[in-house]
Amino acid sequence: MEQMRKLRDLPDDERVSATKRLALQIRQLRAGTNKEVLAESLANLVTEGDPGLETLQEVATTLAQTLREQPAAAGQDGPYVTLAALARYEHVKAESGDPRFAAVMAGLEADDQARQSADFTLAGLTAKLWTLRELRGSVVLVNFWATWCPPCRKEMPDLEALYQRFGQKGLVILAISDEEAGKVQPFIAERHFSYPILLDPGRKVNELFRVEGIPKSFVYDREGKLVAQAIDMRTRQQFLEMLSHAGLE
Repeated sequence: MEQMRKLRDLPDDERVSATKRLALQIRQLRAGTNKEVLAESLANLVTEGDPGLETLQEVATTLAQTLREQPAAAGQDGPYVTLAALARYEHVKAESGDPRFAAVMAGLEADDQARQSADFTLAGLTAKLWTLRELRGSVVLVNFWATWCPPCRKEMPDLEALYQRFGQKGLVILAISDEEAGKVQPFIAERHFSYPILLDPGRKVNELFRVEGIPKSFVYDREGKLVAQAIDMRTRQQFLEMLSHAGLE
């Protein structure tokens, strides 16, 4: 666990190798609650940035093996949610004979359907109102973030670079925080981000999109179809890949 706490401080290439090594080490531990906690914690960290499919697969394999050895306690479905998210959104192979895994996968599909039909109107820091469904004809990247969130802060310069690159080509970035304006305004002013920052202090839109952990990002194409999403921090290259699904190259 102490090694995992230090992962975010490592350079990206070292972090990848350290994550893979931890996955293999955890796999060798005796079955038990501690092993489950370690495996799930690593799975929640591996999705930050771009560790590569091989590392994602090693982490998913470790978590799946851990749950086969000792299923999570009744009512403790978190590990199955984490494993299912890796399978659905990071495209790794993950299997579980536990019916909770199948139920969670069905729930993730329902979440995606809700996001596809979602609409909202929120005010930005400039008091301008933004309505998602009125942006048909543009490519829209909806990003959920907060000032206190290190992965959110790490990806924001890349979002700004993409906005500068594609803004004239129809890209709209709507970055939604559930914090108050007094917290968000100075943070944005200090860093000079120019893409729209929207406020959702009542968390109604967070709940509409079924967002719990952040950052989360969703890309809609010009017809309003949800074509890509990220369950965690993304690098600039990963964002470019997401936008390519909406026709932005």
